[in-house]
Amino acid sequence: MGALQGIRVLDLSRVLAGPWCGQILADLGAEVIKIERPRVGDDTRMWGPPWMPDQDGNMTRESGYFQCTNRNKYSVAVDITTPEGQALIYEIAKTADVVIENYKTGSLTKYGLDYASLSELNPNIVYCSITGFGQDGPRAEEPGYDFIIQGMSGLMSITGEPDEVAGGAQKVGVAVVDIQTGLYSTIAIQAALIARSHTGRGQYIDMSLLDVQIAALANQGMNYLASGKAPQRMGNQHPSIVPYQTFKAKDKEFIIACGNDKQFKDLCIAIGYSELLENEKFVRNQDRVKYRNELVPLLSKHFLQKTAKEWVEMIYALKVPVGVINSIEDALAEPQIVHRNLVVNIPHHLNENFQTIGSPMKLSDTPVEYHHAPPELGEHTAQILSRFKTEEELAALKEKGIIDGKIA
Repeated sequence: MGALQGIRVLDLSRVLAGPWCGQILADLGAEVIKIERPRVGDDTRMWGPPWMPDQDGNMTRESGYFQCTNRNKYSVAVDITTPEGQALIYEIAKTADVVIENYKTGSLTKYGLDYASLSELNPNIVYCSITGFGQDGPRAEEPGYDFIIQGMSGLMSITGEPDEVAGGAQKVGVAVVDIQTGLYSTIAIQAALIARSHTGRGQYIDMSLLDVQIAALANQGMNYLASGKAPQRMGNQHPSIVPYQTFKAKDKEFIIACGNDKQFKDLCIAIGYSELLENEKFVRNQDRVKYRNELVPLLSKHFLQKTAKEWVEMIYALKVPVGVINSIEDALAEPQIVHRNLVVNIPHHLNENFQTIGSPMKLSDTPVEYHHAPPELGEHTAQILSRFKTEEELAALKEKGIIDGKIA
């Protein structure tokens, strides 16, 4: 039994932030009904290659992007721009606990699928809107994309090498703003469900990608407020801890993360460079930060003497945080990752050996369960809508193009 068993989610979202939220809720046991456009589906269904191979190794039209964020959901293909399609959504909404949507501000009002409309049908509903900039403010009506938000929020100004080394701001290698917004949305939805048990009513949740990434500036945002100085790009160095960065060994780079003075002492011992401890500039972290430009070149020169593997083994022996820089292939093959079952097999209709990266949530009493693979477009249209319509009515709706998917 999942932690959220009995919770029904009407997921009107697409691409990543909303679907990521929906997938988390589905992993936790909620019934998540994903509404998609007939014949087209979620935008990310077309975001390939890569495509999932079928059982015989032939490429399907199921994109890796779509599959990363839609497992455990039910796909129902409905044209929400039509009165008949809207009527179907109303039927589902009457029985739902949660609605997730990420349309532009105000876009769903003309379809009667906004919070005001659906909460009249179901006052208990928790309605989560995800937009780029929120429901109010001078940019509220603009579309928002992860890449744009990474730039606007200041995240890219602190990501990448400094200008004197290479220059040029960099985005993070995954859509981190979308992911974080999905996580915050999940938290807000669960909080609203708990609140409903006290108040007896649902509520509206206004989530903004820009708000989330500003909040997620964390120490870097607070460093600016504390100092009045905007943090700059430092590559792989840390603004407040030294040494906490990558170093080049004889063959390739590796990572050292000394979080305190004892770890630095142990590092010096581990690498056979104890004379650094005789320099009072390097004993305390606050001084190492101040004299970073003296310490780092000394360490950099020293680390060129051995391979990354040799250094990692020597440093790890004294329990100083150290690690290699894996490719994704290497990361998924790490013994720790294998032990933690982060790659899971969920048989897909087109590929019994379908694999996906699993959930990191480990609950002792209500663990995450993988009931079904990311669905094909309209795979569950009949299964879900047969609760409200007869087979003949569904066939007629399909004939008119209002719905899509296997009906009988």
